[in-house]
Amino acid sequence: MISPLVAVAEETAEAKQGDELSVKLSSEKPYTFVIHEGRSIRVQRIQDPDYQLKGYYAKTARKCPPFCLQPMQVDPRVDTIGEIELFDFMEGDLRDKTGLLIDARTAEWFNRGTIPGSINIPFTHLSKPGTAEMEQALLLFGVRPRVDVGAISLKLEELGLLGDGDKTEKWDFSNAKKLVLWCNGPECGQSPRAIKGLLKVGYPADRIVYYRGGMQLWQLWGLTTVVPGE
Repeated sequence: MISPLVAVAEETAEAKQGDELSVKLSSEKPYTFVIHEGRSIRVQRIQDPDYQLKGYYAKTARKCPPFCLQPMQVDPRVDTIGEIELFDFMEGDLRDKTGLLIDARTAEWFNRGTIPGSINIPFTHLSKPGTAEMEQALLLFGVRPRVDVGAISLKLEELGLLGDGDKTEKWDFSNAKKLVLWCNGPECGQSPRAIKGLLKVGYPADRIVYYRGGMQLWQLWGLTTVVPGE
């Protein structure tokens, strides 16, 4: 099932229809395509001008804590992006397989619907360094474990005299993928916790990005969502 619009199609067959869309992603981009679970998903906005968001994501007030507004930046070193930048990421790093789009919510939320192209790595797996779940995630992200690193080599790396600085005593981040993490929206602390966990283990900050709008703003703009496995 694809919601709000069925978006599985061949790009060439839908080019004409895309030109006719009155509500586009941007002034220059009517839609974009993302591979999700082996299918080409067309991401576009709902065309109904009377469409209004309903349900959970239409709520404006939830008890804080835990539903407290998050700062615009999780960490000064980590970029925060909006939808246009996310579309660019989908057409760039995600398509080139040099990046991953991470739905950091729990599996229950993910299974209700997600942003096309996302994989589910719950924040609980990323916020606790040293766990098996964190280590499995790092391997998926292109990070490699290090063994038997000498004290002299570590000191030279720390001083910037050896290597590129993307290594710790335990991990080599030289080939780590660029990650965009998101969760339920501006008052969701799940992806911020995941980002802080990644920074704690040494993941390069310039390869971590925060999509603060999350599912709430994604749905507010009437953008395509998918239900995993359907």
